[in-house]
Amino acid sequence: MSSTLQATKDPRDLDAVISSSSSRQAQPPAPKRGGSAPFVDRLFAWASRGAALLTLGLLLAILGSLLFGAWPAISAYGLGFFTSSTWDPVADQYGGLVMIYGTLATSFIALLIAVPVSFGIALFLTELSPAWLKRPLGTAIELLAAVPSIVYGMWGLLVFGPILAEWVQQPLQGLFAGVPFLGTLVSGPPVGIGVLSAGIILAIMIIPFIASVMRDVFDVTPPMLKESAYALGSTTWEVMFKVVLPYTKGGVIGGIMLGLGRALGETMAVTFVIGNFNQLDSISLFAPANSITSALANEFAEAATEMHQAALIYLGLVLFVITFVVLTLSKLLLARLQKNEGTKS
Repeated sequence: MSSTLQATKDPRDLDAVISSSSSRQAQPPAPKRGGSAPFVDRLFAWASRGAALLTLGLLLAILGSLLFGAWPAISAYGLGFFTSSTWDPVADQYGGLVMIYGTLATSFIALLIAVPVSFGIALFLTELSPAWLKRPLGTAIELLAAVPSIVYGMWGLLVFGPILAEWVQQPLQGLFAGVPFLGTLVSGPPVGIGVLSAGIILAIMIIPFIASVMRDVFDVTPPMLKESAYALGSTTWEVMFKVVLPYTKGGVIGGIMLGLGRALGETMAVTFVIGNFNQLDSISLFAPANSITSALANEFAEAATEMHQAALIYLGLVLFVITFVVLTLSKLLLARLQKNEGTKS
């Protein structure tokens, strides 16, 4: 460097030499790339692709096994299986209408109760709760998801069912006695088991899942958006419905679908409180019924004939299709919402 300085007569050239030398000294040496790095990258890519293909293969294998096991019932009953309410193992005649109705009715009741309650919980935890209460209350709600389903079923049968029969069903029957539609809707023996009881128990079970997801997605809303809305004079409800919900609608729909999937696939809690009755004699909310999962849990081990077992597997295939259709509809709804938002913007 000294010889370079001596050979340089122009001060501007001297400054250029000094800055060039200092930049070379300040620049860290380039990291040496190991020879095995490209192989590791390719291995990771293959492993990721293999995991995705394995998941798809398992899904197709489950669908194929259900189709193979249910084929005798599919060939014997076809689509008439969905409209027949006859379930008689003695006569070897089977129809899945009662179980499909019980599954859809209980899941609909559960969502009807759980979604607004979960929204209220998430709203309170993110906007209204004092700081000292957020963590313990949020932890308590999440702990409800860890309670085994059989505990919910036993509690529903021994505690909640009698309370529902005495304090809800009997007063409603006295109030709507003689009313054409409402009287039928609350008719039935006051024993506390039926479609409504199962739906309420399912709602209690899925509230922790939906509320936790809603709380998490509400928390990721940029504070600047909410503070700007409050500064313009918006109320808490206006901020939630006009700012937070449009921003987090994808996560909210995902949480609701998570709860619906839990409700559709729940077995033991529903088995305790739905009544396990394979006839559709009334549309009463308090009438005993059956669901797909309850029928599988109660009868699969005792299926004596090939047709009985095939009919039960057919029910499992129907539940698989229902879950797939619900997931597809949720994806289409979310895509439509995102498209409408892009069009407005």
